[in-house]
Amino acid sequence: MAAAARTTAEVRREIESEREELASAVEELREAADLTSILRSKLPVLAAGGAGLGFFLAGGVGATMRLLARRGREGRAMAKAGRFSLVDRS
Repeated sequence: MAAAARTTAEVRREIESEREELASAVEELREAADLTSILRSKLPVLAAGGAGLGFFLAGGVGATMRLLARRGREGRAMAKAGRFSLVDRS
């Protein structure tokens, strides 16, 4: 059997439906691009915050204080800040 012929009204409805879907997809892409530009503009702040959080979670504050708190009892002092000093242990 031959396929039924589509009427002009059916074709117009399909075209309108496709047009609406396309408009919706374009709007979603615009929203995604807006989010990307917002994140890109805040990238330096986000990177600094991430680095600081990583340093803190890795125990950086305690390790830095332990390094600075070592007195010159082993090796020679490279730099001093109050009662703290950096020591060359080689």
